[in-house]
Parts: sequence; C-alpha cells; structure tokens
Amino acid sequence: MRAMSIAATGMLAQQTNVEVISNNIANMNTTGYKRQRAEFQDLIYQNIERTGTNSSDAGTIVPTGIQIGVGVKTGSVYRITGQGNLIQTENTYDVAIEGRGYFRVQLPSGQEGYTRAGSFALSADGTLVTPEGYQILPAVTVPDDALDVSISNQGEIQVLQDGNVAPSTVGNLDLATFSNEAGLEAVGDNLFLETAASGAPTTGTPGSTGFGRLLQGFLETSNVNAVSEISSLITAQRAYEMNSRVITTADEMMSTTSNLR
Repeated sequence: MRAMSIAATGMLAQQTNVEVISNNIANMNTTGYKRQRAEFQDLIYQNIERTGTNSSDAGTIVPTGIQIGVGVKTGSVYRITGQGNLIQTENTYDVAIEGRGYFRVQLPSGQEGYTRAGSFALSADGTLVTPEGYQILPAVTVPDDALDVSISNQGEIQVLQDGNVAPSTVGNLDLATFSNEAGLEAVGDNLFLETAASGAPTTGTPGSTGFGRLLQGFLETSNVNAVSEISSLITAQRAYEMNSRVITTADEMMSTTSNLR
C-alpha cells in the first residue's frame, strides 16, 4: 500500500517546514535577520497506464492515463530579503541600512563576510568592529581624542577632535550588493558568505544608484511577521496531523485485509 510511504514523505516535509518556521520565530528579535520559507515539490510518478499510448490496434490513444504520485520533498529553503523595520537606538556606532546592501566584514579566516546587522563598536585601538571583534571593511579608526562621531547617509565618517573647530573625515563605509541575495550562505553571527549562486559582490557608496543609504543611531530589526509565522505553524501542524491520519487509516485497511477469513 503506497499510502503509508506517501504520507511518511508528507510528515517529513512538514517536519522541515516546522523547523524553518521555528527558526524564524526564534530570531524575531535578531538584528537584521531575514526570514526563510520552505518550498516543496512533488516526487516522481508511477505510470500505471501511460498517457498518450495506443489503447487498441485502431490507433485510439489513452487520453489521461493513470499516474500515481509517490509523495513530496523539500525543494528549497529560500531567504526572503525584504526590509525590516528601523528602530532608533541613539547609539553612536549603530548603523542601519535602508535599502539594498550589506556591510563588509573581515573574518579571522581571511574571507570577507557580509552582514545587515550594524551594531558596531570600537576595539582597543579605535577600529570599528562587529560585536565579535571582526573588523569592518574598509577599515576605519576613530582617534582617542574624538569628542563626537557622525556617520552620514553616504557612509562618510567624521570626527570632532579636541581643539579643532571643524570635523575631519577618518574613513568611509561602503556597501556590497549581490545579483542573488538569497544565494548567500548564512554562517551564524548575522554573517553571510559569497557563493557561486549569489554571484560576486558589487561594492559602492551608500545612497548611490542600486545601494541603500545609512542611518546612524538606528538598527534594522528582523523582517519576521509573528502573526504570519504562527498562522504558517498552525497550517503545518494540521498538515502533519492529516498525514499521520493517512498512515493510521492505511494501517487499519491492511489490518482488515490480513484478517479476512
């Protein structure tokens, strides 16, 4: 009886669905997090009677045939890169991206990482770094005697130093964009890596064509919608229960057959 194995694939698919939804809900308050969605595909079909074959010597053709599906599989889990809400923190080194783009990060491995989480800080030598201590690219160092630091919408960083009337520029932040943002590889710590699917990064000045602008003193929240996720969770739960009911029904049918006298 195929129904048992078909329903089993349905339960496995919905298990994956619930895992994706649970990760979204767990990251509701993660800065710059982009929610994910599971997509499913039907499996191959068994042709009991193939469509379009001859049904007689007279040349008549089977119009529909008989195809029995063997279940479902998870086709992909893709990332939805829509803009999250912007919240004001009033922290000097918090920077949000409004629009497209990723901050560039120098990882300890030598690779270049990318992030939407702009909760930055200063290292012991005044270098702008992530919460993990990874250096932001291009490198920016803020002098020890800086009285005030401002970051413009275009990424220009200016500091007002003791004894100076006018601020001086100490660096510029740029952004990286990708042809396929959903193709980036998430590695944790709000970081992504380039892949063959994402394409090579294109760097540019914030606020220019194709790049978002920066907002100092703001952070981008997760783009997870709690109501939508709970609704999806209930739907996945019901689908899981229905598939389990199919297995129970198939088992009862097989039991009836085996008890025939």
